[in-house]
Amino acid sequence: MKQENILKAITSAIAHLENSMEALAKKDEKKVTRFVWRAASDLEYALFLCSLLHQDETESSSWKLDPHSKQAEIGPSLTSAQNLLKEARDSFEADDLHEAHKKTWMARGHLLRVHDLFEKMRRKGEKTVSS
Repeated sequence: MKQENILKAITSAIAHLENSMEALAKKDEKKVTRFVWRAASDLEYALFLCSLLHQDETESSSWKLDPHSKQAEIGPSLTSAQNLLKEARDSFEADDLHEAHKKTWMARGHLLRVHDLFEKMRRKGEKTVSS
């Protein structure tokens, strides 16, 4: 049951990221933000379920993204996250739960960067409006 829910959550996150990229192409920031949040929510749920399956493993700290390769653009970060999730889904379907967990964790890192970029844009916009 947990494995089925993990696969559903990953598949849902992929769909939300596809929707976010379509909204990004239309320059609809509100929709992009909403879809990214929904994808992130799905990933957190999938990662929670993965952690229940792998309670004895603590390798996730080694799965962090390279801090020197920070992508400063939303589009490439969304694409990277979606590609990682597709790889995670493939790994999951091949019963490589460890690799699926790793790829999902890494995709989460990309979405956190997107959230940071939106927050920086929001702050910059607020400063401009208040000036």
